[in-house]
Amino acid sequence: MSHKSIKWLPAVVVPAVIAVGVIAVPLQAGAAVDLPDKTAQQVLLMVSDSTVTAFSGTVEKTANLSLPAIDLGAEMSGQAGKQGASGSGDAASGALSSVLELLSGSHTARVYVDGSAADGSVTDGSTDGPAKVRVQIQDRMAERNIVSNGSDAWLYDSETDTAAHLAIPAGAAASMKDKMAALDAEAPADVSTPSQLADRFLSEIDPSTVVTVGTDGRVAGRTVYELVLTPKATDTLVESVSISVDSETGMPLQVSVRAAGQKDPAFQVGFSSVDYGAPSADLFDFTPPAGATVKELALPQTPANHAAPDVAAPDTARPEIPTEGLPVVTGTGWDAIVEIPAASVPPELGDNPLMSEVATKVDGGRLLSTSLVNVFLADDGRFFAGSVPVDQLQAAASAQ
Repeated sequence: MSHKSIKWLPAVVVPAVIAVGVIAVPLQAGAAVDLPDKTAQQVLLMVSDSTVTAFSGTVEKTANLSLPAIDLGAEMSGQAGKQGASGSGDAASGALSSVLELLSGSHTARVYVDGSAADGSVTDGSTDGPAKVRVQIQDRMAERNIVSNGSDAWLYDSETDTAAHLAIPAGAAASMKDKMAALDAEAPADVSTPSQLADRFLSEIDPSTVVTVGTDGRVAGRTVYELVLTPKATDTLVESVSISVDSETGMPLQVSVRAAGQKDPAFQVGFSSVDYGAPSADLFDFTPPAGATVKELALPQTPANHAAPDVAAPDTARPEIPTEGLPVVTGTGWDAIVEIPAASVPPELGDNPLMSEVATKVDGGRLLSTSLVNVFLADDGRFFAGSVPVDQLQAAASAQ
């Protein structure tokens, strides 16, 4: 099975303004490792040809992006009380909280994956993911669970004793992308694995990136090759991305992005333990506790104007896909800038007290600054984001 078959693992659920995302972790220290020499191309082939279909392990994430220290729990509970029944306000507050949660603090998750279908065969990736997955995110005094077994998907939060349930119709080719779209308002921001994140970076390698092999190491008790992606651009905040690849299985075990001028990793995600045996089948069965509040969800419907056109029809017969309100990307590669039009930015997001606490006033708007990503909220309501200095975001705003 291609490595592509496990890339779907629940992605980081944040607004597109942060989708230029940054993931980082260093190789673990330990006894020197000396693996047989391989070229960067050979290590890349190891990843793409990986046959891993089942695994479990503990994933650790730590962010060090120089954000101000804030109590997200207190801030958001207070904000929820002020918003009351305002759905849009709650959604905007939740989105901002998700972004800040992703960009700060530490998180631990247990991950279980089994790519075998119900009849014991191996899934072919046509539904963009394996048959069964469970992610248990461990919070301070609670736990969140995401469970998908091919026929049902669940998200349960023990702190609020609430569950979201998505029934997947028999025969439906429901991808994890569709499932997570349905769970979007409920899902936590910090669900991710090194495999999924590595695939995201590797799929975007282009001439703006130099790919080399770094120092052999050891991660989660496994020997690894280190792929190093170095931007050619000089205007990016990213210094390098390192991907630690299991020397036997080809599965990425850690991903690291370092910020220019920062000694410690800016953001860390990696396995602290991993097991390639098939997880117990009962881990993928889930029943919410008695008394839990359950919300039933439905798979999102594909808009009619997004349907694939008839290839035999003339161009004039093809449906038009609306572009108004969609993100606009200026430039390519590491120094690209994403613009979110004002019409697509909920007013409650810019007015949120949390934004006032973490953003600073600059010429033309407000700035949420981290060591790897800058987000500029222009006075006219537009959002600009990128792994570039703030003056470039301001210039992009002034040019339009």
